[in-house]
Amino acid sequence: MVAQGNRGWWGVAGLMGILMVGISPAHAIDVKLSMEDAQKALEAGRAPMEKANTPEDVKKVLQQASMVTRVGADPEKDSCGASAVLRTKRYRLEAFGRQEASESKKRKTDIRMPEEFIKKVVDMPNMEVEVQLCGDDEYFAEGALIELQQGTKKVKAIDVGKAERGRKNEGSGPAYRSRFTAVFAYESFDPNAASVFVINLQDGKEVRINADFSKVK
Repeated sequence: MVAQGNRGWWGVAGLMGILMVGISPAHAIDVKLSMEDAQKALEAGRAPMEKANTPEDVKKVLQQASMVTRVGADPEKDSCGASAVLRTKRYRLEAFGRQEASESKKRKTDIRMPEEFIKKVVDMPNMEVEVQLCGDDEYFAEGALIELQQGTKKVKAIDVGKAERGRKNEGSGPAYRSRFTAVFAYESFDPNAASVFVINLQDGKEVRINADFSKVK
């Protein structure tokens, strides 16, 4: 049995912006996806979560998925290294696939994303990037600027969100870590190219995050 309509879909519109982790291994960011591709992405996210039967299993699924979509430092090894999560179309679809599996288990019936919301993801013109980095005070990331460099080409973000107030860092290095999001139009960059996200902070510091787009989908 498949739950029908928005009523059976636990407020999917609100979930469009939720940060979930992970996408499948790939060979370049997919800017254009067919509905068939989208369904495969949903299944790729759903299948491992369906097999996860304990909190530990779920944690492993999310940790494994997050390694593929993240560029820069590995937070498991370097809690204060600069990194970024690329919220591509496949990223969002696979995240919803995992949510489908979780909700299906709770409700004891198959929950599936309505086709109109799948199409909305497929037609998204922009990629959102979540940046995580560390600094010496709670407000170090306020007013941060970011651009994407691909060789001599420099791509400006079309929108940059307000940075979170820094949270105390329990690891070594700077005292606080913060996050902020930026949005880049797919048409403005090469989805196959080796790239660098360059972040400029108000105190004059520059942070660089290498990102090989040929390894992200």
